[in-house]
Order: sequence, then structure tokens, then C-alpha cells
Amino acid sequence: MSESTVLAVEPPGGALEPSRWVKRWSHLVAAGGTVLDVAAGSGRHSRWFAARGHRVTALDRDAAALAAMAGMAGVETVTADLEDGSRWPLPADSRFAAVIVTNYLHRPLFPRLIDALAPGGVLIYETFAAGNETVGKPSNPAFLLAPGELLDAVRPHLRVVAFQDGFLATPRAAFVQRICAVREVESPVIEAKGAVVPPRYDLAS
Repeated sequence: MSESTVLAVEPPGGALEPSRWVKRWSHLVAAGGTVLDVAAGSGRHSRWFAARGHRVTALDRDAAALAAMAGMAGVETVTADLEDGSRWPLPADSRFAAVIVTNYLHRPLFPRLIDALAPGGVLIYETFAAGNETVGKPSNPAFLLAPGELLDAVRPHLRVVAFQDGFLATPRAAFVQRICAVREVESPVIEAKGAVVPPRYDLAS
């Protein structure tokens, strides 16, 4: 069986448990902001953000998987194959407070995902990295991020808040790369006394 760019792996805590990395940085997503969940599957991250009061667009090519969220409050599902050369399935002017991608890699989408972020929007991305071929699937280099590749993909468009590139022993051995990056608002925040306030991205939440 050939590998796919949709990199299925049992997440910690069960099929509907959100990624720890996604949970770790969810607090940076603007309250009530819209979220795009790319390669959403049956919706572990769509459910997570909907429960936090966000409106979510869940995008996947697997209609049967998306059907698990049919009728769920706050979640709109869109069935589309992002790799078949078709047009981007969302309106060109769609912008989101967050774009979430886990266990999925299709490099031509990087510019589109960055462009989908609204000012202040957060990209949370996590997938397998080079070295994973030594411990299991995926092992095809086409589906493994090169060292620092996510950093190269987001710069100079986004501000990197957090980045990791290394090995996880649990819940299964895997080499992973993950990033949290923000499209910063161009206008500075001016306090009442005239002081310019730099953005504050809480690292302790």
C-alpha cells in the first residue's frame, strides 16, 4: 500500500483527542474568530475549536469522515481534494483567525494557507519530519519535512512564536516538526498615554 500525503496516525488519547500542540497554542486564536481546519478528517480539531466558541470550516477530501460532523453547531464541512489541481475550494477573499494543519503535508499549499490568515491570524502546523523513516510510516521523503522547512515556509510573512523539530517517544515513536506563527497586525497598538504597545503572545498559557 502506498503512502498518502494524509498521514494517519493515532493521536494521543484517542481518535478525537486534539493534538497537544494545537491545544497548547489555541489561546492565541482571537475569541470567536473563524478557524480553517485543513485535512480535518473526522474533526478532532474542528470539535475542539467549536467547543471553544469558534466558527469552523472543516476541509477534507474524505466525505465519509466529514459526515461525522454533520449538523454540528458551528462547523461547516467542505469536501475537496486539495491535490488534484482544482481551484481552491473556498472564496478567494476568505480569511481566518486560525489555520490548523496536522499530520498532512502538501507543499504547494503553503502560500495558500498563509494567505488565508487574517491580520492577527495564527497558523498552527504539525506533521512528520525527516528521520521518521527510521521508526515507521510515513517514510517517503516527499511526506517528511526537511530540517527547518516550516520556518522557511512562513518567513518572512509570519512571526514565529514557537517552533520544534525533533523526536517524540510517545504515544508512538515519531520525528515531528511543528510551528505556531502569527500574521501580525500592521498598525501598532497605542495606549491612552501615547505609548506603543508591542504584541504579547502568551507563552505560558
